[in-house]
Amino acid sequence: MTSQSAAPLPPSERLNFAAYIASLNHARASRLAYIDDAGQITYGELADRVARFAGGLAAIGVRAEERVLLLMHDCIDWPVAFLGCLQAGVVPVALNTLLTADDYRFMLAHSRARAAIVSAGLLPVLSQALATPGHSVTQLLVSTRGGPMPAGLPLPSHDLSDWLPRQSPIAPADTCADDIAFWLYSSGSTGRPKGAVHTHANLYWTAALYAQPVLGLSDNDVCFSAAKLFFAYGLGNALSFPLSVGATTILMAERPTPAAVFARWKTHQPTVFFGAPTGYAGMLASPDLPAREAVALRLCSSAGEALPREIGERFTAQYGCEIIDGIGSTEMLHIFLSNRPGDVRYGSTGKPVPGYRVELRDEAGQTIEAAETIGDLFIDGPSAALMYWADRRRSQSTFLGNWTRSGDKYFRDTDGYYVYAGRGDDMLKVSGQYVSPFEVESTLMQHAAVLEAAVIGVNNENGLTRVRAFVVLKDGTQAGDALATELQAFVKSRLAPHKYPRQVDFLAELPKTATGKIQRFRLRDAHQPAGGSASQSPQP
Repeated sequence: MTSQSAAPLPPSERLNFAAYIASLNHARASRLAYIDDAGQITYGELADRVARFAGGLAAIGVRAEERVLLLMHDCIDWPVAFLGCLQAGVVPVALNTLLTADDYRFMLAHSRARAAIVSAGLLPVLSQALATPGHSVTQLLVSTRGGPMPAGLPLPSHDLSDWLPRQSPIAPADTCADDIAFWLYSSGSTGRPKGAVHTHANLYWTAALYAQPVLGLSDNDVCFSAAKLFFAYGLGNALSFPLSVGATTILMAERPTPAAVFARWKTHQPTVFFGAPTGYAGMLASPDLPAREAVALRLCSSAGEALPREIGERFTAQYGCEIIDGIGSTEMLHIFLSNRPGDVRYGSTGKPVPGYRVELRDEAGQTIEAAETIGDLFIDGPSAALMYWADRRRSQSTFLGNWTRSGDKYFRDTDGYYVYAGRGDDMLKVSGQYVSPFEVESTLMQHAAVLEAAVIGVNNENGLTRVRAFVVLKDGTQAGDALATELQAFVKSRLAPHKYPRQVDFLAELPKTATGKIQRFRLRDAHQPAGGSASQSPQP
């Protein structure tokens, strides 16, 4: 299925994304660019700090095309550092702030980073990683925004608040649109993370193809992303998207709990909110959910996992604004398949974003033309990563000419909307037919007692795969055999008989990644019975 809308004009061959953003906002020098937990910054101040940061990198000996680690909580120093690196032609490697010292040891060695930019509160875990030989870091730049400068650091260190004003600004490096600009490490469920290598042009394309034509962002918007800047989704939401139109962005260092999100909705009045299905479910279940008149939301976005229909419908009923659900990836940088304002079909991921092509392919690699047939999702678009750094085997299995393999299963309904079926390694074959865990989970979540659900396959005593569900109940609901039987009947009344869960387990919480994605593999590892048999529920 090919999108028919023409893509915007490509960027010029010589492109430095930091310089491009500065030029777009030259006339907005006095407009607020960012508000964080400690203060705010205008577009004019942002441009000055970016140029000084670039000059400071040169002063400490970091050269163009060398890597630096960026391990920071969301604050104004994050976009200053990221864009400062791009302005200098240096390659920032943005890291998840929730990882372990062992993860950081791998990334230090793998990236051969020459310096690290780190929030003061993250120095203890990074220092553990730096204590292991084999890395190339010689300097630390420490963001003390919201915290003091620690003593006894393992390397020569600079407090950004003191260091940055003393640096001399430099002109942008003369980079190509296709020069390497930054890395993002993917979060895989198995094996070491993969370093996806992105270009200056990739940031341009995601803003040009999605932020403006689909979301309709403008300089009148105030943007707030629950997804952090180190995620591909958050990087678009809180940096490339708002900066491309001169909008104001709210940054939050703490975890995006319902209370933290509500506080910023009410205080800063964002017009556009970017979240994930887990977050929306938690907010709707909160007794402190703000009234419609207390917020200024005109539009919300969701990604990370498919948005269940029930959550989207309840949110729109509460606030009168749509949640635009879409799918993106670290490899594609942002969303390539999406619903649109005024054309939202909850329960689907919408249609291809203009400028991208998507295909569904069968197990033999042939294109699937028929509707309602599950296949593997492939994407062709200009924001695809170049490769995984130093990983030829996995690069070749993901980046296939113009096409990128997503690893997701989808089908297209008779109206052309794409419907998520699950990750390829999560799909179940029951009675010879595909079962989408997400379809069963979404159905369970329509029950009034269910807050969240996760579905896996387990083998019975005959070696046959059967569906097993794990359910988190809403507060005040009592778990028990009677409710388990009721939930089974609920699913059977809405889906084909082979899809209902033969067993229902009740959990206090589901295992999730830092992005809020359910880790079904952990449920499989913990609950697959020894010998391959599964205990059966009372209902046949």
